[in-house]
Amino acid sequence: MPEWRYSARIKKSMMKIHDLITTTEALEALCTRLAKSEFVTVDTEFMRENTYWPELCLVQIANDQEAAAIDPMAEGMDLTPLLNLMCDNEDVLKVFHAGGQDVEIIYNLTGKTPHPIFDTQIAMMAISQSEQIGYANLVESWLGFTVDKGARFTDWGRRPLTDRQIEYAIGDVTHLAEIFPKMLKKLIKTGRGMWLNAEMEKLADPENYRNDASRAWMRIRQAGRNPQVLGRLKAIAAWREGEAQHKNIPRGRIMRDETLADIASHPPKVQADLAKVRGLSNSWKDNDIGKRLIKVIEDAQPLPKEEMPEKTGRGAPLGKEGALVADLLKLLLKIRCREIDIASRLLTKSDELEALAAGLRKLPILDGWRYDVFGKDALQLVEGRMAFTVKDGRLMMTRIDVMEIVAQADTDVGIAAE
Repeated sequence: MPEWRYSARIKKSMMKIHDLITTTEALEALCTRLAKSEFVTVDTEFMRENTYWPELCLVQIANDQEAAAIDPMAEGMDLTPLLNLMCDNEDVLKVFHAGGQDVEIIYNLTGKTPHPIFDTQIAMMAISQSEQIGYANLVESWLGFTVDKGARFTDWGRRPLTDRQIEYAIGDVTHLAEIFPKMLKKLIKTGRGMWLNAEMEKLADPENYRNDASRAWMRIRQAGRNPQVLGRLKAIAAWREGEAQHKNIPRGRIMRDETLADIASHPPKVQADLAKVRGLSNSWKDNDIGKRLIKVIEDAQPLPKEEMPEKTGRGAPLGKEGALVADLLKLLLKIRCREIDIASRLLTKSDELEALAAGLRKLPILDGWRYDVFGKDALQLVEGRMAFTVKDGRLMMTRIDVMEIVAQADTDVGIAAE
């Protein structure tokens, strides 16, 4: 575990809980102390229901000795000490649970991501069959009590914050500070820590959070690979991002993904036709935003060949037999995940199994630890060197010795000849 080789322990001392931090001086003092820690647990509370950019309302942070909630909305508050700890201190591991949105907020503020990083939701997939365990279930599983989630949907942007809100928010990081060392012990014991290095680096990759309007179309489901359609999809999606950013409203308030994909596939010829598009109001037929949309559609160019999305297992020419092989691979995946207690999502996805059944071989599942744990057996199943068996009423896998089968066949032929 090169990126997070930390002692799996938590000191036997009462954790100090600070009052809400509302000054830069108090924040700087806290971060100076936390910078000496092996790890810190981090969580944020934010609002984004009515805005394009998430509005950071509260930051919670803890180590094994102290915990605090930081008010980024306090007058004169400068978050630089905290952001430096998050992004520039490589000696302190930053621990999140389902931290994608928390990391996004930090990236929006700094252009950088926390590093090194550890996500307990991802880690749980390596030591259990939990695909996306929620925080409350994580706490109940490791600490044995139920978290009060009553303050979860409160207005974090309203001031002053109540004692109940602050207590609830700080609890998220104090519980995590107790869970993480226990989880780390289990990862070390099972030898599965190395499995997570690539996953954690992926979470910390700034490219995942860079707001590139020219790539917005890749998030939208669109059937087919027609360059004209995909070119319009790219152009309209980029335009929608710009409109939403300028107005600071969620992109879905401009238009929903389904509507955008429909317009890309069936583009209106004139602005008046926008009134017929499901998902757009009648006013689009003669307002300024409708005029801008029509101009984008008219100017859209076919998607260049080098930008065409790669073909995946989904849509590969499987045929009936290939589809059956893919189903057998999915069954093998279920068996293996049950045997070694791992979430299937961490190993592979259906698309990749279908690609393997279709004959593709340059796949993540056939490389590294995934090959050792599952890919090798999956390949043997595809090549007819593994079969399903039932033992004591339990479905299992068994390898087929081809040479033994050939020898037995030769023996059978000899007996028949006699």
